Amino acid sequence: MPTQKTAESEPAGSALVTEMRATALDIFMHTLAESSIERMFTKSVSYERGVLRVGEESYDINSFSRVLVVAIGKASHTMVQALSDRFGAGVGVSGLACGPVLPDAQVFGFRYYKGGHPLPNQDSVKAAEAMLRAVEPLTGRDLVIFMMSGGGSALVEKPIADSISLEDLMATYRALVHSGAPIAQINTLRKHLSAIKGGRLALAASPAHQLSIMVSDVPENALDSLASGPTMPDTSTVEQCYALVDKYKLLPQFPASVRQLFESRAILETPKPADAVFSRSRWCTLASNAVVEKVAVEKAVMSGFAIEVDNTCDDWDYVPAADYLLKRLRELRKGVSRVCLISGGEITVKVDAKGGVGGRNQHFALYCAQKIAGENITILSAGTDGIDGDSDAAGAVVDGTTMARIKQQGLSAEQALKTFNSTPLFESLGDVIKTGPTGNNLRDLRVLLAY
Repeated sequence: MPTQKTAESEPAGSALVTEMRATALDIFMHTLAESSIERMFTKSVSYERGVLRVGEESYDINSFSRVLVVAIGKASHTMVQALSDRFGAGVGVSGLACGPVLPDAQVFGFRYYKGGHPLPNQDSVKAAEAMLRAVEPLTGRDLVIFMMSGGGSALVEKPIADSISLEDLMATYRALVHSGAPIAQINTLRKHLSAIKGGRLALAASPAHQLSIMVSDVPENALDSLASGPTMPDTSTVEQCYALVDKYKLLPQFPASVRQLFESRAILETPKPADAVFSRSRWCTLASNAVVEKVAVEKAVMSGFAIEVDNTCDDWDYVPAADYLLKRLRELRKGVSRVCLISGGEITVKVDAKGGVGGRNQHFALYCAQKIAGENITILSAGTDGIDGDSDAAGAVVDGTTMARIKQQGLSAEQALKTFNSTPLFESLGDVIKTGPTGNNLRDLRVLLAY
């Protein structure tokens, strides 16, 4: 086992630096593969002799007059394909799916939409309207299978009021995304401004039997925030919306049509857990960030590291989150020669209106690069969806040589952080991680290695 070495004994580009970067990337790529939608369906979803089993729930498909599938989110296409593979050609299931891209191969009987992310687009609205129309005629003899995944808040959307135009909707989402608020709080506001979120899609589908199969990109205790909870009872309230708008000073940033709803206190409440509409609803979570962490830990153990998992900084601002994790890593390194700190969940970055190209993972990594210059530390931060912010990258990997290489190329980490423009810098260094859209979304993974 290698012993800990000083920065002076390891020049930039050394074998140790190369090994640490390769290990961090290997952990991330292995985690993506092992937590794929197909693997999760293999473990938890089966169809045999007319009976669909999802987790502990089972449905005799032949007992229903109609089975409709509605898929929303970044994993919608892979989930539709995985479910179709289990049903086979003999089951006449149809439905609708909306994701950030169109699939290479479409499943027969499905209508596809290409919604916008992180801001909704015209297809986002068309998809929401089509889904509401599709579930409205359902009766108590029908089954609707909702397949929900992260990103659905923007990908499928219909404003609660006709006065809110698409341009107003986009402006509202832009204000929310750049506010620096945690995703659960952002989704509290989205739910109450939407005709489809916060349980309103379930309300439209009632009295049909409803099964929601979920791939979660939200905290474990906030599942009703996944895609802003179209099919789940909403635990957030109108009063929380008013408080959040005040806390993050959002009212001046909202367009007039949305601002008027708040000023006149005309926001309507969403369906709650006790509502009868959910009496025939069941929910099954196939995967979450906990799966990502578990797989990453198993891979790191195989690589010979002492492991620690720490999610304390979930939903923190990136600066205190980075400072906390680096302090924890250095404490752990005092006792062992090879340490790996795994951190799941998401951090927040408040972006001004003139932000460049990047995302929270690259921003976090670049900030960390300044703090580890000259040390035998490697940090990877990336999203399991393969998309970081408004860039085409999943994230980035940095190490003790990153700052020196930035200076060698005449670049400025400080300027990139100030302008939220980390992607071009990481592309110049060759430190950007690009996987393309993964068809999955289980939040972010941070891997911190120290020798």
